[in-house]
Amino acid sequence: MTTFQDARAFLLKHRMDYDTAVAQFRWPDAPQFNWALDWFDAGLANDPQSRDRAALWIVDVATGTDTKLTFGEMSRRSNRTANFLRSLGLARGDRLLLLLGNVVPLWETMLAAIKLGVIIIPATTLLTPDELRDRLERGKPKVVVAAPDQVAKFEKLGGDLAKIVVGETAASGWRSYGDAAGFPESFTPDAPTGAHDPMLLYFTSGTTAKPKLVLHSHRSYPVGALSTMYWLGLQPGDVHLNISSPGWAKHAWSCFFAPWNAGSTIFIANQARFDAKKLMETMVRCGVTTMCAPPTVWRILIQEQLSDYKVTLREVCGAGEPLNPEVIEQVKDAWGVTIRDGYGQTETTALAGNSPGQPVKPGSMGRPMPGYKVKVSDADGNPAKEGEIGLALGADRPAGLMLGYINDSGRPTGADSDVYRTGDVAFLDDDGYLTFVGRADDVFKSSDYRISPFELESVLLEHDAVAEAAVVPSPDAIRLAIPKAYVSLTPGTAMSRETALSVFRYVQEHLAPFKRVRRIEFVKELPKTISGKIRRVQLRRLEQDNNREDALRGVEFREEDLPELRSER
Repeated sequence: MTTFQDARAFLLKHRMDYDTAVAQFRWPDAPQFNWALDWFDAGLANDPQSRDRAALWIVDVATGTDTKLTFGEMSRRSNRTANFLRSLGLARGDRLLLLLGNVVPLWETMLAAIKLGVIIIPATTLLTPDELRDRLERGKPKVVVAAPDQVAKFEKLGGDLAKIVVGETAASGWRSYGDAAGFPESFTPDAPTGAHDPMLLYFTSGTTAKPKLVLHSHRSYPVGALSTMYWLGLQPGDVHLNISSPGWAKHAWSCFFAPWNAGSTIFIANQARFDAKKLMETMVRCGVTTMCAPPTVWRILIQEQLSDYKVTLREVCGAGEPLNPEVIEQVKDAWGVTIRDGYGQTETTALAGNSPGQPVKPGSMGRPMPGYKVKVSDADGNPAKEGEIGLALGADRPAGLMLGYINDSGRPTGADSDVYRTGDVAFLDDDGYLTFVGRADDVFKSSDYRISPFELESVLLEHDAVAEAAVVPSPDAIRLAIPKAYVSLTPGTAMSRETALSVFRYVQEHLAPFKRVRRIEFVKELPKTISGKIRRVQLRRLEQDNNREDALRGVEFREEDLPELRSER
């Protein structure tokens, strides 16, 4: 039987030898496994070589204030949190909604929940009350752990759940997270944890009006993140910076499981507003050795004189969308390191990438990671040079694949046939490298966030003036794309500035900032197929070509041109 420690050691040993790693790697297959107990506590926090090493390092960039906690300290602190949650009646199989920014209690609560066998529902603090209501109704958490600025959102949500606030003062009806400090530093689990027991429940944008529920196990994300560790090129003792917000899968990838699989320090640089210069100054001061950031961040960084910052980076990565070669070259010229792209989903860990030691092909997502058998198939399921990316299941099922999507019956589906279909289309070259082409559906990326047109359109259609709406990506120099809505109005409604303001305000109220429609174009009619379906592909082409002469064009309004909206934020 391959153990977690064996698999980890093998990938660390062959980190520069892709061919050997792919040919000989085997996923751990223990029937019982609890990553927080069996690896974090028994391994990292117990080993004299790692227990006093920094596990978590958080810097407030504005003040330069550092918070450092060792693996040993994080083990003890998370034990106290686990005992505190247990005292509130939280038990194996219950669900916990996590609404925190990059603060120490986020990592303590994650570890504690895993130790308890509690299912974590990570969520961004940007969610609106309506979006939170959906998490409560479909996620069914028994407890919420939230930042102080989230408390007001729950006033009208109701729900029979225990509420814990992280802050100095507990709000009415809320327990203070500080109470955990009074609980014992030792923890005893109530029972062994099955490797396939559920552990994480993500809400992710898809092809429906509401986010899909993605269920992961105690094996799929912790063990599966060995592939992410390999792609990132992490080693014990690294100081790893990943720029990602809590609540998203990439945060779990590179701000939790992958670095601690390697025995690296998770480094967090907190900023109220992103400042490239201060970030790089902090990276230099703190000796960051590895870094992963979305292309949006890389495009902002190269606006500065990179060579002025004497960084100590050994490995740098990008993920979420393809990086243009100019960005890669500028970083390489200034810092002597090559940005390596990778690919995966909320539903998986890193399934393809340009890992250390491989020749990097600009624009390519790289080759399949160890443990992943990737297929590219046409619409009929036949092998193709360009087609949908799929994963072989059965005996080849990768550990990093979700249990499935939770449907109305509560059962996971979508990852239980012969092949898991990702919905992403790629080109496969003769050397086995994958280049992203697009989505098989209409989902797109904006600033590394996955945007579902269906979800945004559903909100737009709630507005009294909107008869029909189609959301497509509109090119943006920094964010790659921003959501734009083509809207046909109800009879008698003017294509006016006042109407646009009203629609923008409604969207701002009902959607988190990362989802908001930033441009609206009022049109007389939307292009449709014979069967009446809106042809988003035609609208996407209009945006890409910036063709203002097309007969479909109407009257466009941009958020940045409406100062009233800025003053209301």
